[in-house]
Order: sequence, then structure tokens, then C-alpha cells
Amino acid sequence: MPPLDNQHHDQFLRLFAEHEAALHTLLRSMLPSREDAKEALQETIIVLWQKFDEFDPARDFRAWASGIARNKALAVLRDRKRDRHVFDEALVNRLADRAALQEQCVITRREVLEGCLQKLPATQRELVLSAYTKGTRMDDLAARRGQTPMSLYKLLHRIRIALLDCVERSLATEEAR
Repeated sequence: MPPLDNQHHDQFLRLFAEHEAALHTLLRSMLPSREDAKEALQETIIVLWQKFDEFDPARDFRAWASGIARNKALAVLRDRKRDRHVFDEALVNRLADRAALQEQCVITRREVLEGCLQKLPATQRELVLSAYTKGTRMDDLAARRGQTPMSLYKLLHRIRIALLDCVERSLATEEAR
């Protein structure tokens, strides 16, 4: 394989970093253990890097990488075929397809939620984001806002209901298209 320039290397790293979690999820859904998934991911990375100069940037990197990851998972399963606790290839493929579909649903819901958050008034959006930041204590947040914890919980509850309604309406509109 010819040496790659830094720009090509950086492009690979950006694309891989963007899709690493999805590849790991796919492999984890197909393989019986975390160790197998980790091993298959490492093998996938090697193949992705070796074949990256063949990758067409007009194509979807995630789909390309997922195909390679799926092949690596199937190779791991073939190597372990003698183990009676390993699922057959057809079931593994169905599980992988289901995992990919569920992941897409999560991505869609997250995007819709982001849109609904943007529709909130700025003060409510800031409150939600600060309330759900890791390490935030509700009693401290309530004190900073000059509220009781109970009034803060009630306000957040009303905002969550509004967000849920917005998400459900948006998803229903999306499904109707």
C-alpha cells in the first residue's frame, strides 16, 4: 500500500471517529462477547485503513465500513463455529439488521429532540440543558434560580411533557411523508 498523505490520514481518522460507536454497536449485536466484538473492531480498523485508498468519498463511509465490520464478525463466528453456543449466520445477520434499524431510530429521535429543544424559549432550553448536565444537583440548581426544588421539578416536568409532545408530533409528521 502506498504511503498516504496527512490530509488522507486525517480524513480517515475523522470518518472513523464519527462512526466508531456505530461499528462497535453493530459488532456487539452480532458477536456473543465483548472480547469478540473488540477483536473484530480492531481487525475492521486494520482493513478499513488498508483499503481506505480504494474508498470512494462519494459513497457512504458508514455503509462501507459496516460491510467490512459485518464480514469480520462473520469470520469470527466461522472461527468459533465448533462452539455450540454461537448463533448461526442467518440469525446473526437478522440481529445485525435489527440493531442497525434500532440505531437509526435512535438517531432520528435524537435529531427530532434537538429540533424540539431549539423551539423552546431560550430560558427553558437553558434550564433543560443545565438540569441534565452530568453532575448537576437539582437542589443546587433550584437555589441558584431562587426556586424550591419541588417547583423546579414541576417546571421541568411541564417542559418534558412539551418536548415529548413535540417529538411525537414531529415523528408522526415524518412517518406520514
